[in-house]
Amino acid sequence: MGRGPSIEGRKNAEDAKRAKVFTKLIREITVATRAGVADPAANPRLRAAVDKALSANMTKDTIERAIKRGSGAEGGGEELRYEGYGPGGVAMIIECFTDNPTRTVADVRHALTRHGGNLGTSGSVAFQFTRCGELTFATGGDEAAEEKVLEAALEAGADDVINEHGESTVICTPENFEAVQQALADAGLESLHAGVGMRANNRVAVPEDVLEPLTDLLERLDALDDVSEVYHNAQLP
Repeated sequence: MGRGPSIEGRKNAEDAKRAKVFTKLIREITVATRAGVADPAANPRLRAAVDKALSANMTKDTIERAIKRGSGAEGGGEELRYEGYGPGGVAMIIECFTDNPTRTVADVRHALTRHGGNLGTSGSVAFQFTRCGELTFATGGDEAAEEKVLEAALEAGADDVINEHGESTVICTPENFEAVQQALADAGLESLHAGVGMRANNRVAVPEDVLEPLTDLLERLDALDDVSEVYHNAQLP
């Protein structure tokens, strides 16, 4: 009979996964700081990133170091956005934060071409996406829960609520995101995810033979330390 993974092995895997999450959160805080000011009270994007980091049990010291880095006090980096296509012509926007753009673009291009995609020029796919605020809530397909989210969202000035896969996603403008988030929290609703990002205007069905390479590509991009976010227009199962 084979043996399962040891306790130490599982712990190492969990630690590695946790470190990866922290790396992404630190980059998000750094980028948010560079995009505004180093004070979360005066920078909504930074405040949202800090809240997400605290929810993941990141220490305040680590958060403060990330803010200092973003302000230039501990070295900097730059925010980059790449556009391209994955397998099957899936449109993709890849946001990065890096101190070495040459390395980053090479890593992103290699990941795309290896999985049947290609790097595009600036503006080649951006028109297929809209920047907006999104808040996702677990409603489990329960009509009463969905109605509660809908009423609170519309009263707060949200633009739309989409119910699918047992979740309700509230869509709003970036400018209204903070007000909508606060209103939903005041209504006793706790989000699974909340943030401002790029949302595909239309989702495209993915052929079965494209699903595996696309999934592999998304995993590969997520594994790159310089990649902050990946947006795509594929309709995944």
